Amino acid sequence: MSSITGNGNLRVGVSNRQILKMALPISFGILVPQLNFITNNIFLGHLHNTGPESANALSTAGITGVYYLIFAAIGYGLNNGLQALISRRAGENRTGEIGRLFTQGIGISMGIAALGILITYLVAPTLMEMSIKDPAIRDQAIEYLKIRIWGLPFLYIYQMRNALLVGTNQSKYLVAGTIAEALSNVFFDYVFIFGKWGFPNLGFNGAAVASIIAEFLGMAVVFWVIHLKGIGKRFALFSNLTFDAKNTRLILQQSSPLIFQHAISIISWEFFYILIERNQQSRHDLAISNTMRNIFGLFGMFSWAFAATCNSMVSNIIGQGLQERVPELIRKIVRLSTGSAIFICIILNIFPELFLSIYGQGDEFIQTALPVVRVVSLALVLMSFGTVWLNAVTGTGNSRVNLLIEFITIIIYSAYVYVVFEWLHLPIVIGWMSEWLYWSFMFAMSYFYIRSGKWKGKVI
Repeated sequence: MSSITGNGNLRVGVSNRQILKMALPISFGILVPQLNFITNNIFLGHLHNTGPESANALSTAGITGVYYLIFAAIGYGLNNGLQALISRRAGENRTGEIGRLFTQGIGISMGIAALGILITYLVAPTLMEMSIKDPAIRDQAIEYLKIRIWGLPFLYIYQMRNALLVGTNQSKYLVAGTIAEALSNVFFDYVFIFGKWGFPNLGFNGAAVASIIAEFLGMAVVFWVIHLKGIGKRFALFSNLTFDAKNTRLILQQSSPLIFQHAISIISWEFFYILIERNQQSRHDLAISNTMRNIFGLFGMFSWAFAATCNSMVSNIIGQGLQERVPELIRKIVRLSTGSAIFICIILNIFPELFLSIYGQGDEFIQTALPVVRVVSLALVLMSFGTVWLNAVTGTGNSRVNLLIEFITIIIYSAYVYVVFEWLHLPIVIGWMSEWLYWSFMFAMSYFYIRSGKWKGKVI
């Protein structure tokens, strides 16, 4: 079935072609924040020999990056809930509801962004002082975050736009914003971090300024495309800006468990990084872990894209009354996701030095990081099917089940890393095996829930 036919049909079919048509542009959309993180870290990695202020740049970037990722994950949870609702309305051919849902989603996201900024200024400094031992890393992180957090409103609007385009099966329009944001981030990173071409030399904080500008430009380009293609007019996106209690309540009911789910997931990652900072056995441990996060972000984008596709398509075909085809759809998506992850795993294990060398940290860093890359590459394969099955649960509309699965998994994950680092003081390669545990438990619980059929008949 075509994505958008002449009569305005937004329903999707269950085929590999349909899956790839939706997933590939989504992967580019997911690539944006990951490219920002990686670009920042590559430039910051080359700051290590430019002065004492820059010596800890790559290590500090791990903590600040994950902190910002917590709020990005909150927006992603809201995005997933809104996307499931929009997809369901698309599957039901109730297009008149889509614009109202999107407008209320924007309003909710701006409220969360304002709260995130307040927390960063009023609470985050105290938390950093309590948890980070090295005063140089702590002060650098606090100063950076007070700048970086101002990109949050632009990121959230960008994410709500993702929910609209993916939910209405128009993910191909994600690419324009992706290209604009990625290119601008590279340019502004270079000129602000190193003070090139007449721009001020901001050092570590230059990465924060560059990311904010890039997020704004990416958001602006996408809304220009939406306007140009008549999508805003078609769904009457901003025709009624008044508060809509019914749709706001519906979005919050669907998204709140997902927001908490994604937030606690990334908070546990921040917990992981703080434990490493407190128990470093090598001077490279924190910097290595930061690069591993980059591996997850860059090479995991295909798995996350297939997962977002699964969320949208499951909700869409349930809206069509085709619940019996949900397992078939999930299996097709899993095969594609896992196939891409196995290919990436092989490439990473053949050429790990090539990826690690771009951070400019030297041979000792690369040799210490190699066994961790092996562990993370296998974790990417486990993630490739674990995250698809979890997002299938999201697509059914049972977001409270998502939260329960995440909560149980995080308890197991956090207990493992605490014992490994705080009690046994084992190397980071053992700590990173926590990802095997995390994705295995997530897959098992999601799989058995879908197989149980308890999601059938859920109305959202």
